[in-house]
Amino acid sequence: QVQLVESGGGSVQAGGSLRLSCAAFGLPYSTYCMTWFRQAPGKEREGVVGIVNDWGTTYLADSVKGRFTISQDSAKNTLYLQMNSLKPEDTAMYYCAASPSIRCRQRPLWPLGYNLWGQGTQVTVSS
Repeated sequence: QVQLVESGGGSVQAGGSLRLSCAAFGLPYSTYCMTWFRQAPGKEREGVVGIVNDWGTTYLADSVKGRFTISQDSAKNTLYLQMNSLKPEDTAMYYCAASPSIRCRQRPLWPLGYNLWGQGTQVTVSS
């Protein structure tokens, strides 16, 4: 069964850190885009950071550059999002998404390019 399972969300104070994990099951990981999105109440879903695996390229939203990093363990088909220096405006539901790279590699942070989504994990940053 193809699925993405996220974990690692929680509540932290501003300036703190969290690491999110996304385990991918049943998909050819090496030929997919793997991306973290987030959605705050009343706002559109936005791409945060992603990897186009068959290109070996990484993409980050301007709002998280210098604070968030993406990594993966290809042997475990697991994607990680390390979030440092968290701000209250980072508060959102975070989703892991995947798609065949031909659908998403031109715009890796565009949500409509993705056809597989995890259930989401909440991140709350208090001031």
